[in-house]
Amino acid sequence: MSRTAYQETTHTNSYEFTSGKGYVLPEYPFVPPPELQKGPRARHPIVIVGGGITGLTLACSLARLGTRAVLIDEDNTVGVKGASSRGICYTQKSLEIFDRLGIYERIAAKGTQWSVGRTFAGDDEVYNFDLRQQGAFHLSTQPPFINIQQFYIEAFLVERIQQLGHVELRWQNRLTAFEQNAECATLTIDTPAGPYRIEAEHVIDATGSNSPLRKWLHVPFDSRRGDDRWCIADVRFTTHPPVERHTWIEAPFNENRAVWQHLMADGVWRIDYQMAPNADPAAVSREDVVRERLARQFGPDVGVDIVWVGPYAYRSECVHALRHGRVFLMGDSAKVVSPFGARGGNTGVADADNLAWKLAAVRSGKAPATLLKSYEDERLEAAQQNVNVTNRTARFLRPADGSERLFRCAAIGLARQYPFARALINTGRMAVANPYSRSTVCTYGPGSAAGQSVQNVPFTWADGTTGRVNDLLNWADGDLLVLTFGPLAPTDAPRLRRLCAHAPVRALQVLESGAPAQAVEHVRDPQGQLRGACQVEGPAWALLRPDGYLAATGSAIDATLVVALERALGLQEDTP
Repeated sequence: MSRTAYQETTHTNSYEFTSGKGYVLPEYPFVPPPELQKGPRARHPIVIVGGGITGLTLACSLARLGTRAVLIDEDNTVGVKGASSRGICYTQKSLEIFDRLGIYERIAAKGTQWSVGRTFAGDDEVYNFDLRQQGAFHLSTQPPFINIQQFYIEAFLVERIQQLGHVELRWQNRLTAFEQNAECATLTIDTPAGPYRIEAEHVIDATGSNSPLRKWLHVPFDSRRGDDRWCIADVRFTTHPPVERHTWIEAPFNENRAVWQHLMADGVWRIDYQMAPNADPAAVSREDVVRERLARQFGPDVGVDIVWVGPYAYRSECVHALRHGRVFLMGDSAKVVSPFGARGGNTGVADADNLAWKLAAVRSGKAPATLLKSYEDERLEAAQQNVNVTNRTARFLRPADGSERLFRCAAIGLARQYPFARALINTGRMAVANPYSRSTVCTYGPGSAAGQSVQNVPFTWADGTTGRVNDLLNWADGDLLVLTFGPLAPTDAPRLRRLCAHAPVRALQVLESGAPAQAVEHVRDPQGQLRGACQVEGPAWALLRPDGYLAATGSAIDATLVVALERALGLQEDTP
């Protein structure tokens, strides 16, 4: 097998049986922490445990907002010691977040964009989609998806954190014990130079699906485990490469079991083969067996360079609560999903984005600690949505005997002949920005888009240059943002000025082409894309949060806006 090196660009799930050394990744040095000097025990405002994609996204988001934190990780690299490419599909919302963090261009340069998917049963195409044609994806500057090995994103995040400062990365620091009380949490950490203890006001569990903190805290959760087995082959073709992303529900070259093929960075294709439920992990991942499988799919003369092979099984889990004392669970520590639809790592990225601005607001005194309650309101709902969606896909791909198998056979048979039935084919409902329908910091009402994510659409700055929603969020610098659409009434401007003077909020007028500006801070929306992304009509306002979600929308600049602002900051604990 070849080894693919981590390269500078021009610039999940728990895999149970992974093995292999196909990727060579960067290694980060161990630096003895100051606490080893045996001085007074340090207390940190935030300690992040786990340096995977979720923990690093949180660390980078906090660094961008100027909030100090410490991240500890027991390893000295990204990925899983280079064992596998792990997550590979990153959805538009994640890409918008990475754009705000300053690493999107590197991801776009290294990865592979895609929007079209085709699904087959045997030789018959039974389902296809083009995400660019769907309203949920077509407005943003970022594409629907980019395929790239997870370790690249993690490495880009590490380098960005080092550029931004504020967050200290501690490699080869392994959490071995934990306790908490009314004053603080205390973490015992082992290192190559010996153990030490630190205190923290907030602890973030980003350790993944085998979280020690979750075990120590006796966190209750719901769990489901099936007998579905898969084997990944990361390969580079020297002859007869595939031409596009395909999935098969029933692949004749794989004993009528499912197959996925995705192109990633470095010209490496990820081929996922569904195995028999009683498959022996060691046998199905032998190189000669993998080459036989590839030859059946691509022809006996196919030339492949095998980068990495590893079988895996999956389970689904979801905790009952995301906060336990001073500990916040996120990513796979909070939920574990089957890999169908790319709802694992992307959910962790969104978890981090959600909590980061709230921690920053509380730490800087812009909001009370009650704001942190909304992390659980919003991200537990998202976790439950994603577990339910992926469980339905898992049941379609590995149906139980009886009604589930009967439904799948009927759906495939109908889809072969009738277009209406193609929507029944479920090989994975692709990840989206989860809406929040029960948040205590959103103001709901008739016609309101509160709890919806605003896509990173373009607009025109006052000087005629092009800007995007993320530019507005960066300009707001962690504050809330009021966008007013259309002309302002005579009393609106002074009210907005007073609001901005006394609260962590900034205001901006959004104008059509040719309309006179009534505020110094204004932009133009010639195509109506910003208005459309905020889902407002006529004279209106939209209250946008630092994570790109709408806290509220309304029509008049009056007490309604003030109440919505207070609620968005956690100052009103009633549920709207």
